Amino acid sequence: MGSGNKGFKKWKLLLVVLVLAIAGIYYYVALPAINIHNRGFWGFLIGFVVLILLGYAMKKRMHTIYEVKESKVLKAGGILVGALLVFLLIGTILSSSIVNAKKYQSMMVPEDRDFGEDLPQISFDQIPILDRDSAILLGERKMGSMVDMVSQFEVSDLYSQINYNGVPVRVSPLMYASPIKWFTNQSDGIPAYMIIDMANQDTTLVKLDEPIKYSKSEYFNRNIYRHLRFSYPTYMFDQISFEIDEDGTPYWVCPVKEYTIGLFGGQTIGRVVLCNAQTGETIDYAIEDCPQWVDRAFPADLLLELYNYHGMLKNGYINSVLGQKGCLKTTEGYNYIAMDDDVWMYTGITSVNADQSNVGFLLINQRTMETRYYAISGAEEFSAMESAQGQVQHLGYQAAFPLLMNIANEPTYVMALKDEAGLVKMYAMVNVQKYQNVAIGDTVSECQSAYIKMLKDNGISGAEGETGMQEVSGTITKITQSVIEGNSHFYLVLEGEDGIFDLMIPEFVEIVGYDVGDKITLEYVEGDPLHTVTAIK
Repeated sequence: MGSGNKGFKKWKLLLVVLVLAIAGIYYYVALPAINIHNRGFWGFLIGFVVLILLGYAMKKRMHTIYEVKESKVLKAGGILVGALLVFLLIGTILSSSIVNAKKYQSMMVPEDRDFGEDLPQISFDQIPILDRDSAILLGERKMGSMVDMVSQFEVSDLYSQINYNGVPVRVSPLMYASPIKWFTNQSDGIPAYMIIDMANQDTTLVKLDEPIKYSKSEYFNRNIYRHLRFSYPTYMFDQISFEIDEDGTPYWVCPVKEYTIGLFGGQTIGRVVLCNAQTGETIDYAIEDCPQWVDRAFPADLLLELYNYHGMLKNGYINSVLGQKGCLKTTEGYNYIAMDDDVWMYTGITSVNADQSNVGFLLINQRTMETRYYAISGAEEFSAMESAQGQVQHLGYQAAFPLLMNIANEPTYVMALKDEAGLVKMYAMVNVQKYQNVAIGDTVSECQSAYIKMLKDNGISGAEGETGMQEVSGTITKITQSVIEGNSHFYLVLEGEDGIFDLMIPEFVEIVGYDVGDKITLEYVEGDPLHTVTAIK
């Protein structure tokens, strides 16, 4: 009898240890947040109860359905599992937009703004003309030239777009090239990150005095997701991003989900955890206290989802499915604009029943969720991209998703044109309201010059106001000629004037008649340091 009790206790202890071990392994791998708003937590809880019941059934050596039905413990466990499932189902329904359309619709409230006031004409070094694919290509090429690192590390595909000291850049950490490379290098950590200027394509591999020890490419406790989960077991994190502060220190920016409608509905961002990628030190902020240098507290996908609730549900859920009267939604793509020391997500707004046209545009601050709406009708982005590609169809270039800019007081799509290898070869500007008006150029400033001239030639009103053109008269102190990508350029330096004045041949063939010491009057678009000449007076 004593030996039987001893065996029973040993079996029971073994069962408990086995259940706890399985649950522990699952928690370590899946990392569910211990939070009633997390569906994964409910799945973990239900699975844990089922695992206990299975262990009990095995302990009692139950072989038939009858034995299972007669067990009070299994009956109680089955009722508990059923109750959890019903609670989960009811919570899902009560959290849905079907019964909470008005609450969902009011989660984001755009403010009507004036395009000309909010988007003044900005210098080209602030325009992030490259897209993410181009940044990845530049990063891979730079990494390929680093012979001391390329065999051990790769560039992560994160490429977060941020505003760094007033310049739009994309940053991405290195990652271990393989599990074996992790094993041989993890004690020293990751030595660098990549930074790419999205305006001028400058690519820099920043080597760190103190390596990155916490990243997505770690496998155990230094894995950033596991480090966050053990530090904040109840927090539900959204997409985390890699950023650098104003001193170049690498951080993981980790938005914390907040559910405002029922158990699982009305997701927004309530807090932000900043994790120093080098030391693992974390700081927890309420969203309204998030530091100014942080650029991506609200993921772009979440912002698009919130606006689509606003645009689609304004006349109720049923209308959003059936009649769709007055329903609006975002276009398929989006891009980023650096403005006011923040990164603003840009996307177009179109009617659900419209075709190839926008009714307006959105700018959304990714740190504060401030949302600005501009009621400007015109071509949607993909139509503009096709229009630009039509100008270079003989070259086979493809247009990147455009930016919305203010050029000569006209809302204008600005985009890069890339060859088959993904390299940026030219630039295009397309008038939003009259998208058949397209200008192209080898540089952004050259493209702008052609665009403004086209607006004037076509009598478009915006070109009659402030265009960004300047005029200068002076004596030529230096003149030189160069050929860039098959195009001849003359470069002038004028006495007492900063910068270099760029004239492209054959548009200004008369420049060949000028020499050092001659006086000249030029109309130009200011650049840094290259000014693009639009006319010789």
